Amino acid sequence: MVRTLLGTILVVEDTPSEMELMTHYLRESGYNVIRAASARDALTKAVEQKPDAIVTDVVMPGMSGFELCRNLKRNPATEKVPVVICSSKDQEIDRLWGMKQGADAYITKPFTREQLVRAVKSVTG
Repeated sequence: MVRTLLGTILVVEDTPSEMELMTHYLRESGYNVIRAASARDALTKAVEQKPDAIVTDVVMPGMSGFELCRNLKRNPATEKVPVVICSSKDQEIDRLWGMKQGADAYITKPFTREQLVRAVKSVTG
């Protein structure tokens, strides 16, 4: 059975188990997945590989997901790429701050496969 890919998603996550889970859920749902273990790596991959959407963690060493989001939205090469923030920070203020940084959707950990896929679908149309 040949499945058409729904698009390419760049997943930015520094925790290997979370990365595995997100990659599994997205691939199982028909997406191609590019992985980045840091925000800096993600900035490079976003420009080079032009994903259809980016799912990023917030708390990462070096540069946070919020900073990544700001940088992506400021760069003409990546400003149109939708960003889904996936974070354990579940306060309303965190969600508002994420949206203010340019995020297109915000989901909290722990998440279900449905929540992750729904968020990605909501931003990729």
